[in-house]
Amino acid sequence: MKFLTKEVKIALVAILGIVVLFFGMNFLKGLTMFGNDNTYFMSFKDVTGLAKSSPIYADGYKVGVVKDIVYDYENNGDIKVAIGLDKKVKVPKGSTAEIVSDLLGNVSVRLLLGERANGFLQTNDVIAGDVNAGAMGKVAQMVPAIEKMLPKLDSILLSLNTILADPSIANSLHNIEGITARLTTTSAELNTLMNGLNKNVPGLMSKADGVLSNTDQLTKNLAAVDVNGTMKKVDQTLANLQQMSNKLNSNSGSLGLLMNDASLYKNLNSTLMSADSLLNNLRAQPKRYVHFSLFGKKNK
Repeated sequence: MKFLTKEVKIALVAILGIVVLFFGMNFLKGLTMFGNDNTYFMSFKDVTGLAKSSPIYADGYKVGVVKDIVYDYENNGDIKVAIGLDKKVKVPKGSTAEIVSDLLGNVSVRLLLGERANGFLQTNDVIAGDVNAGAMGKVAQMVPAIEKMLPKLDSILLSLNTILADPSIANSLHNIEGITARLTTTSAELNTLMNGLNKNVPGLMSKADGVLSNTDQLTKNLAAVDVNGTMKKVDQTLANLQQMSNKLNSNSGSLGLLMNDASLYKNLNSTLMSADSLLNNLRAQPKRYVHFSLFGKKNK
């Protein structure tokens, strides 16, 4: 009788299929098939979303998976999570772990390694863990505050609608549009003016250089003037004028006598009046004073 009958072959194929399915499922879950990892434990208060085969990352690199989750009824309900880490991974003392979730709901464990100088944990040691809610957790924490703000936001929006419905807002916007257009025109005119100034600047600068050179020459000429000698001459001239004024005010000179002696003025005035009278008589009777005769003198 043959051992490998049809029934035995079918049984061997079924057993082989079960073994392949078992190891295949573990492989898909990320579990090592031949015990190529070290087992550690993590302690959490809450493992919401965490499941077997959840990945474990250290510095963004996958180093293991979650093997089992056990609720510890004896220690205040703490939850122990058995994890398998690659044997090449050494966990320093003081390391911690945190459960994180992304926006798509994928949950993983992040291993925060401590300082290597503190030594390393042994297999089956416990790593303290916590939950990092991530962005979604922060949003959830903000929900109560947002709910309190909603009535205020509704009131603010109602006030904004009231303000925007005011016709003066539209008029103001229209005026602003006009002001903007005028500012654009003014800016263009200023640009034109600045271009003209830029063209005239070289000529103005040359004229300014000429003025500065003339000013420099004038300064040099003023510096060369003998101010002390000039002031001495001015003082001498003033002294001479003072001396002349003194002589005019005194009776020692002719001009002084003429200006100060009233009798001299009266005599001179009388002489001028007599001369004027004589001239008038001469004009009226010239024959009395002048005689012309071709035949000799004739007695009157």
